[in-house]
Amino acid sequence: MELPTTEISEESLDPQDWRALRQLGHRMLDDMFDYLQDIRQRPVWQPAPADVKSRLKKPLPLEPQPLESIYQDFLENILPYSLGNPHPRFWGWVIGNGSATGMLAEMLTAAINSNLFGGNQVGSYVEAQVIDWVKQMLGFPAGASGILVSGASMANLVCLAVARNSEAGFDLRRQGLQAAPARLVLYASRETHSCIKRAVQLLGLGDEALRLIPVNADYQIELDALRETIASDRWLGLRPFCVVGNAGTVNTGAFDDLQALAELCQQEELWFHVDGAFGSLAALSPRLRHLTDGMERADSVALDLHKWMYMPYEIACALVRDPVAHRNTFAENPNYLARAERGLASGSLWPSELGPQLSRGFRALKAWMLIRENGINKYAGLVEQNVSQAGYLAHCIDAHPALERLAPAPLNIVCFRYNPGGLEEAALNRLNQELLIRLQESGAAAPSSTTLGGRFAIRVANSNHRSRKEDFDALVEAAARTGKQVAEEMAL
Repeated sequence: MELPTTEISEESLDPQDWRALRQLGHRMLDDMFDYLQDIRQRPVWQPAPADVKSRLKKPLPLEPQPLESIYQDFLENILPYSLGNPHPRFWGWVIGNGSATGMLAEMLTAAINSNLFGGNQVGSYVEAQVIDWVKQMLGFPAGASGILVSGASMANLVCLAVARNSEAGFDLRRQGLQAAPARLVLYASRETHSCIKRAVQLLGLGDEALRLIPVNADYQIELDALRETIASDRWLGLRPFCVVGNAGTVNTGAFDDLQALAELCQQEELWFHVDGAFGSLAALSPRLRHLTDGMERADSVALDLHKWMYMPYEIACALVRDPVAHRNTFAENPNYLARAERGLASGSLWPSELGPQLSRGFRALKAWMLIRENGINKYAGLVEQNVSQAGYLAHCIDAHPALERLAPAPLNIVCFRYNPGGLEEAALNRLNQELLIRLQESGAAAPSSTTLGGRFAIRVANSNHRSRKEDFDALVEAAARTGKQVAEEMAL
């Protein structure tokens, strides 16, 4: 065959001037180190102004633009208006704040740019090492299976998919839910995170399959009500298959009695799953470990490492006691993924067989680096520090005449409101809604909110390694001062 006579123009995305890129890269690194080092001097959060939002609406770029100007655009229009969770006074939802070393680990991960689906690559062994460490941290069996995923929502979905397939009583993966001889149902408390409900929906079970059980005064699942509901469902001809226990509820940080749930599931022959998104890591602390008693008996556990281990987003873990059940739920072996005894496809570890993703980032590297850099004892100390700080905040609120705590604070979450006395619940709710927004918009602090028994609560979730006692003093002072201002303005 005659070769083309015209010359082929070939390009790549590598820079034409490596020296210039190196200089800009060093500047970026220094800027981000400065950003983290000086973060206390900045507002916790500020909304993006209208002109910034307008500048972010650009036409599709057809031709190259200078990287220096793109970076300047980032500094001016993106960096100041992020969520703010690296800040020491960010306590919204349950969100970790990352670390400087974690930032570097993410850079290394991006340079390698591995797709960790499987194959003969060392990243699979790094992930296996991290999962082994997580099992040791939680007291989970060494022979259990696990996979790193984006967050606890995905980890819970993975675990519940294994539970559904394993406990259905027929070949659900081949036949589908429409072949079920009896309707599948599972159980969790009313305080359980909404990601469990979403997982139930995605698994095709439907909201009505999720039995939400009442809680006691400590926001723990009512065991008698759970037993009665299971018995009633069996009498109705339904098929109970799973109980979800909470290791740290998102509203208040409450722990279900995991030991009692493990016993119940053993007696009833049900899958026992623990949603331990952040609270499971209380197991790191000798002082707090008793809260997690029984978790080691679970059939599966979901947890985040980007929350109470302060790793950069995204990294979470799904653990499954039965590795065969885990693999049988997800594994597919098409010919384009055929294994080989040698070469690129000869790897023995294929994480894609343990979850829904084929394309997977190298999440494990940052965990591998950070756990080694800090050691588990330091993480345990930081978990205890966060819990002690939450206890200090609860004490300050209890001692203040105009602040009222609305729930027990057994862990790292404190729910409170401004209550000067003499106001009806509806007025108090309006007052505290405005108070929360002003705290956020002022940049003084960033708690979030919830509703407990019809009462609007300002909710402080402390999973922040940068917070200090002075930050909680500032929050109490700001809440009391701002609450008084709002009450006066509303003529309450």
